[in-house]
Amino acid sequence: MKHLFLFLFVFFAILSVNAQQTQKPPLHGKNWMAITGKPLAATAGSMIFQKGGNAIDAACAMLAATCTMWDVLSWGGETQALIYNPKLKKVIAINALGVAPSGATVNFFKDKGYEFPPEYGPLAAVTPGTTGGLCYMLAKYGKLSLKEVLAPAMEMAAGYPIDGQTANSIERNKEKIKAWPYSKAVFLTHLGEEREAPVAGEIFKQPALLATLTKLVDAEQEALKEGKNRENAIHAAFDRFYKGDIAEEFVRGVKEQGGLITLEDLANWKPIEEEPLHVNYRGIEVYKLQEWTQGPALLQSLNILENFDLKKMEYNSAPYIHTLYQTMSLAFADRDFYYGDPYFSPRSPITGLLSKQYAKERASLISPNRNVGLAQPGDPYSFEGKKNPFISLLKNRSLLTDTTQNKDNREFVPKHDATNKSAAIVNMGNDDSLYHDRLWRGTTSVVAADKEGWLIAITPSGGWVPACIAGNTGIGMSQRLQSFVLDSTISPFNVLAPGKRPRVTLTPSLALKNGLPHLAFAVQGGDTQDQNLLQFFLNMEEFGMTVQQAAEAANINSNQLWLSLGGTSIQDRIPKPGSILLNNKTPEHVRAALKQMGYDMSFGERTSGPINAIFVDQEHGTFWGGSSNHGEDYGIGW
Repeated sequence: MKHLFLFLFVFFAILSVNAQQTQKPPLHGKNWMAITGKPLAATAGSMIFQKGGNAIDAACAMLAATCTMWDVLSWGGETQALIYNPKLKKVIAINALGVAPSGATVNFFKDKGYEFPPEYGPLAAVTPGTTGGLCYMLAKYGKLSLKEVLAPAMEMAAGYPIDGQTANSIERNKEKIKAWPYSKAVFLTHLGEEREAPVAGEIFKQPALLATLTKLVDAEQEALKEGKNRENAIHAAFDRFYKGDIAEEFVRGVKEQGGLITLEDLANWKPIEEEPLHVNYRGIEVYKLQEWTQGPALLQSLNILENFDLKKMEYNSAPYIHTLYQTMSLAFADRDFYYGDPYFSPRSPITGLLSKQYAKERASLISPNRNVGLAQPGDPYSFEGKKNPFISLLKNRSLLTDTTQNKDNREFVPKHDATNKSAAIVNMGNDDSLYHDRLWRGTTSVVAADKEGWLIAITPSGGWVPACIAGNTGIGMSQRLQSFVLDSTISPFNVLAPGKRPRVTLTPSLALKNGLPHLAFAVQGGDTQDQNLLQFFLNMEEFGMTVQQAAEAANINSNQLWLSLGGTSIQDRIPKPGSILLNNKTPEHVRAALKQMGYDMSFGERTSGPINAIFVDQEHGTFWGGSSNHGEDYGIGW
C-alpha cells in the first residue's frame, strides 16, 4: 500500500508538471523556425527563410540584427556556435572568440594594480570575432550571399525604432559613454539635455556602422564580379574587415583611446572549426563546445547526475535541489581550475573530466542531507592514467577563497549579462529601474532549424553597453579580456597571454536522439548559463515538460563558483558556499529543509533563464519552439 501511495504521489506530481500552463504559447512549424533575443531580429531571420535561405543563413541574419540593436553585444564581440550538418550527419563547433592582443600580459595589468583585467573600455578588449564567425558560417554552410543576409541589419543601421530597454541602458551608462568620443557620438543623441540617450521608439541611426557593413558587402560583390565563387567572395569581405581599410580604422580608433589591439593581431586571427565535446545521458547525446567555454561543466553535471534517480526525487523538491546544487558545485569547481584555451599549454585534462568513472567518484562526495562547504576541484588526471602536475597549486588555492567578505554585495550575474536572476532578489536591494533593466537585458541567444535538417545554436556576446566604439567603424569593442585570470593559483589553464582565448561563459547546446537532431538550446546570463541549461534539459528529459514549459519553469542558481565577469579584485569574484537563488514560490517545507542542510537562500520572481530552444519532434516531423516568457526573446515559425 505504501508503494502504491508513493507511485500515485509521483504520478500526479509529474502529471501536474505536464499540465502546467505557460505564459507564452509554444511555437510550431514544419518548414523552419527562428528564435532570438529581440522581435525585430527574429523577423530578420524569418525574412531570410522566406528568401530561400537555410537555418544557417537565418541565424547569421539574426546575429547581424542583434549586434546592430546592441542587444548586449555588438559587431566587435564574440560568437560561438554548434551546428548539426545534415549532409555530414554530425555536429560541428565554431570557435569565433577573439584573442588577447599582443601587449596584453599579466605584468601589464598587475603593474596597473589590477587583480583581473578591467571590465570596461579599450583595455578590456579581445580581438573582434563576431564578424569573422558570421562570415565563416555563412560561407561554408549557408546558401545566400552576404549582401542578402546583411540586408535587414543594414536597414536597421540606417535607422530603426530603438526599444526602451536599450535606450534606458544607454541613459544609465551615459557617464562612462562620455569618456569615449566615438561612443558618445553614436549613443548620446540628445547630448546636453536632461535625458541624453534616445527615447523608446525614436529612430536610432548608426551611419558609421552602416558604412562598415556596406564595405563588407561591396568587397563581396566586387569579388563576385571578378569571377570568384560565393564562398571566396564572402572571404573577401572577411579580409577587408581583418586586413583592409576597416581593420586600419578599427586599430586607429583603438590606439587613440588607449587600447592594445594591433593590425597584426587582427590579420593573424581567424575562426576555428572544431570537434565538439559530448556525453551520452540516458540515451541522448548532448553536445557542447570545448573547454575554452564553460560548456563541459554541463556535461560533467549530467555524468554526475546519472548516478541519481532524479524522477523519484521530484521536480524542485528539497532533495532534487540539493542534488543539483552539489553537482553543479563540483562541476564548476573543476571549471574554475581546469578549463582554458586548448591551443595553449597546459592542456586541460578534458578526457578525465568527462569520464563516467570520474563522475562516479565526484558523485560519491555528495552528502544526502547537507551542503558540503566549498567544493574543491578533483583529480581527473588519474582517469587519464597521468599524474596531476598541479597538486601543490591546488593546496595553495584555498588561501584565496576567504568567503567572509563582500557577502552581501556580490551578485549572481554581472551587470552587463544580467537576466532576471538579480531581479527582485530579496536581500540585494535593487531598485525597480535596475531590476527591469536587468530583467530584459542579456547576452543574446540565437537558435534556428529548417526542414533540410540544419540545426544551429549560437550564444554571441561582447561589446555591450557601455561599449567603447573603435574609431569611425561604428563597432563596439569586446570586454571579454576580463574573463582571464592573472594568478595561476586560480587557474593555471586560463592565465592571460597574448594570442590566447579567455575561458568564456558563452555556451550553446545541441542534443541528438536516435542519431538525429533533438534539441537546440541556449541562454544568456554569465555564469548561470549552464546552470539554467542543465535544468531546462532535465525538465524535458526527466520530467516530461514541453519545450515552452521547460523554458519557463523555475530554476535554482548557485553562487558557489568563481565569477567569470565583473569586478577587478579577488574579493569581487570568490565563491560563496551555500549561496542559492530560489524562486519566490518555493514552498515553505522546501525552504525549511534547505535551511537545515546549510543553505543561504535568496529569492527571485523569475529564475528560469531566459532560455530559447527548438525541439525537433521526430515522430511528427515538426518543430516546437520555446522562447522565454520574460524579456524580449521572440520566435517565428512556419
